[in-house]
Amino acid sequence: MSNHKIVISGPVGAGKTTAVRALSDIEPIKTDAVASDLVARRKRTTTVAMDYGRLDLGGGEHVHIYGTPGQERFDFMWEILCEGCIGLILLVDNSRPTPLNDLSFFLKSFVKPIKQTRFVIGVTHMDQAPSPGLSRYHEILGKLDFKVPIFEVDARSEADMRTLLKALLFSLDPGLMEPARAVQT
Repeated sequence: MSNHKIVISGPVGAGKTTAVRALSDIEPIKTDAVASDLVARRKRTTTVAMDYGRLDLGGGEHVHIYGTPGQERFDFMWEILCEGCIGLILLVDNSRPTPLNDLSFFLKSFVKPIKQTRFVIGVTHMDQAPSPGLSRYHEILGKLDFKVPIFEVDARSEADMRTLLKALLFSLDPGLMEPARAVQT
């Protein structure tokens, strides 16, 4: 039996809780609380500890999926949740006022797990805010010397989230055979 751990992070409202739900084969565990600060302007509730889901790959293999809180005041959870992870999915909300600044902030905040493993980026809410486009994200990543898969995604879409997960797994092991469960969409 093998267990693997993936962490999903990004700013408030990027779709982390929704992404965990889209990927999970079990009812996700959420630690939402009513937002009581500026977050309340964007959404009613926010994650305060983590979200948890599990993807069953068959043959006793599981991917444990942890979603981090997006607020910086809960950053102590980021390091805790990244301990022992095999990869990171970073979601960036393109409808926020400065999504490229959010990208830079989270790349700096997750420098340790990024150095220790691989990561992929999903840009959400591009239907609401098409600019900046993915080419601008690639430009920023290139300046920072990151070669990383980046996709436009809808966190509600199981297919989109599986594409991100597959890209992450293939970047970890390019010779990886697709597990039967992960191929289904």
